[in-house]
Amino acid sequence: MKGKMKMLKDLKAFLLRGNVVDLAVGVIIASAFGAIVTSLVNDIITPLILNPALEAAKVQNIADLAWNGVTYGKFLSAVINFLVIGTVLFFVIKGIEKAQSLTKKEEAAEEAPAGPTELEVLQEIKALLEKK
Repeated sequence: MKGKMKMLKDLKAFLLRGNVVDLAVGVIIASAFGAIVTSLVNDIITPLILNPALEAAKVQNIADLAWNGVTYGKFLSAVINFLVIGTVLFFVIKGIEKAQSLTKKEEAAEEAPAGPTELEVLQEIKALLEKK
């Protein structure tokens, strides 16, 4: 019975450690963020940019491209998808970083205590000299 109680305490301690909870939150947020990026690429970027480019190149269905039984079109499609998603993520992360830096600058400006004015410093020096 003691062994089971210790094991339950150890399990509780493990599950409630900050790292595990942070990791769980990170995985959930990453999943939701992945859905946003996928929707952005599939529903906005692909119809507006990628499909017109493929139609101009006369390869509307790139995944069906094949040569002597080698379906290289699927590979090209995966590479293009990777490049599009990577590019979208790059710009999204850059935007987030810029927003965070603006927020940090505003917080730093608000938190920075106002230093003593020149007059206050001179008055302190005068008071110290008068004590001597």
